Amino acid sequence: MAKIIILGSAYPLRAGGLTTFNERLAQEFQDLGHEVIIYTFSLQYPSLFFPGKTQYAIRPAPKAINIKVRVNSINPFNWIKVGYEIKRENADMLIVRYWIPFMAPCLGTIAGIARKNRKTRVVTIADNILPHEKRVGDNLLTRYYLKKSDGYVTLSKSVLKELEEFEPGNKPRIYSPHPLYDNFGDKISREEALSKLKLSPDYKYILFFGFIREYKGLDILLEAMGDPILDDLPLKLIVAGEYYSSDQEYVKIIREKSLSNKLVMHTHFISNEKVAAYFCASDLVVQPYKDASQSGVTQVAYHYGVPMVVTNVGALPEMVPHMVSGIVVKPDAKSVANGIFRFFNKNLSAELRKGVENQKKRFSWKELVDALFFVSKPQS
Repeated sequence: MAKIIILGSAYPLRAGGLTTFNERLAQEFQDLGHEVIIYTFSLQYPSLFFPGKTQYAIRPAPKAINIKVRVNSINPFNWIKVGYEIKRENADMLIVRYWIPFMAPCLGTIAGIARKNRKTRVVTIADNILPHEKRVGDNLLTRYYLKKSDGYVTLSKSVLKELEEFEPGNKPRIYSPHPLYDNFGDKISREEALSKLKLSPDYKYILFFGFIREYKGLDILLEAMGDPILDDLPLKLIVAGEYYSSDQEYVKIIREKSLSNKLVMHTHFISNEKVAAYFCASDLVVQPYKDASQSGVTQVAYHYGVPMVVTNVGALPEMVPHMVSGIVVKPDAKSVANGIFRFFNKNLSAELRKGVENQKKRFSWKELVDALFFVSKPQS
């Protein structure tokens, strides 16, 4: 049995992608017989820099997971204190979630101190090397953090390639695909899902899910919904997620394209217990991203057996093979509209749902655990 520490987002932060991932990973380690502690943030983002309404959860704490709320992302004295606390834990492995350079000084300082006990190996799960929304100083901060890690696991091949450019040394690294999000509850019937969301069964529904950020391309999807090719389809778009940028551009497109009657706008934070209803009510998930590494939304769609239309950016095509579990298109409105039309006009639902069920076997939490242990071992 190994002693594992995960450094990253968890309860009492609300259940976004990072929090959900870290708690599910901790559960997998525990199910395999290992001891796990999560060190999470008492302050993750200063309120000034947080784009949503609240960072904190209204859900109960997850059961049977040891979570220590310790880390203040902007207080260097706290980083040193937490680093020495983790050092004293004498864990076999410290797993650090790295997703944004803003966190590099905090995470790098803690990791650098913790590994000085000469036992704890620092392993990074890299969601990104550089963020989708780039800022001055990103390269410098990322290089600082990467020097503190003993090994790396990336969740997409594109991020692994980017890592090679930043860290060309001989530290172990491996690609392990983002596992399924199987912790939002079981699949429910379409009828029950529509009832929960108070939606009419007379329409087909496509779903845009998750925080609304510029790189995720909601503007492209809204433009696509205004394409005449979709006019004769009994189709509505569900937008389910909180705005993490201004809504003005989207409001303008909706007005100019007269889309109000084609939309179901649930633009607020979607709690864990409501996720199943959105996916089970939907015939198709659309990810019109302009830029991407990997996507947790894809892995929720796989869990609930929903086909996808995704753009050919980042790791999306490797996660959703074309005409196997979805349709891959270019990141522009016309291509997205054509992909949606093809799905419904050609009655591809049954074929692609079968492909989804076959493909989802690729994405296991056990495989990720094995990858983490592999890169935690010193290489000869």
